Amino acid sequence: MLAIVGILIVIGAVLGGFLMEKGPLLVLMQPAELLIIGGAAVGTMLIANPLRILKAIAGGLKGVLGKSSFGKDNYLTTLKMLYELLNKARRLGMLGIEADIENPAESQLFQNYPNFLKHHHHRDFVCDTLRMAISGNVDAFDMDQMMERDIEVHHHGAMQPITALTTMADSLPGLGIVAAVLGVVITMGALDGPPGEIGHKVAAALVGTFLGILMCYGFVGPLSSSMSKTVDDENAYLYVLRIVLISFIKGQPPVLAIEAGRRAIPSHVRPGFAEVEAAYRGEAAGANGQAGAEAAAQA
Repeated sequence: MLAIVGILIVIGAVLGGFLMEKGPLLVLMQPAELLIIGGAAVGTMLIANPLRILKAIAGGLKGVLGKSSFGKDNYLTTLKMLYELLNKARRLGMLGIEADIENPAESQLFQNYPNFLKHHHHRDFVCDTLRMAISGNVDAFDMDQMMERDIEVHHHGAMQPITALTTMADSLPGLGIVAAVLGVVITMGALDGPPGEIGHKVAAALVGTFLGILMCYGFVGPLSSSMSKTVDDENAYLYVLRIVLISFIKGQPPVLAIEAGRRAIPSHVRPGFAEVEAAYRGEAAGANGQAGAEAAAQA
């Protein structure tokens, strides 16, 4: 949502300042210049990238323009889900969750968390790790190394569409110059015309440079930067999953594993200890615990 607001502010500031200086707005309406710059930019994108990266760019832009998937509420829900899963493993043994992790789509536990299920990489990250833990043939250090490698590979793949979009943004000023040069070529062919016509053609040529620079630094570049931050947020989320899982595999009880994960959450979205406890134990349990503590204090 903030990205949309930022785009509107950029457009409003640029056009507003131009109008304040009595600039004729119609001069900026140059569809031919926009076609040259935008079409060439899209063409270079198609030349340089396979279809999977183009789809990833579209998905990343959609995510930037929507709500973040890695806020405090999402972390609370994830920690609650992990507590239920790990607590079940502690009560029933690791084989007790085998059916859940082998077929998470049909697991009653995971069905209570549809947002987690629909993110296939997050789901597989948890299930594949616990699947290896059930085998009992891999120690905690090797499990941690596998999770770290998984996160690194995913991060590298997630950065590829951002690199492609950044490259496109860097090319836009140059493509704007291409459009301007073509405009100058047209102008040179009309030098024997009236001054007003020549001035209009020169203005149209300069608009090409203007559009290329504005699209680079006002739109595509910032969108690429925002996508990069989204990837960093997902990387932080996967790191929290890693901390929780490796803590449990090392033998810590679910409560301590969840607390270790909570403290790995970035500070600006980190829920408090009481919030996490209320999430996985329920408000009633929290109220009973507070009442018991007050009774003990009075005694």
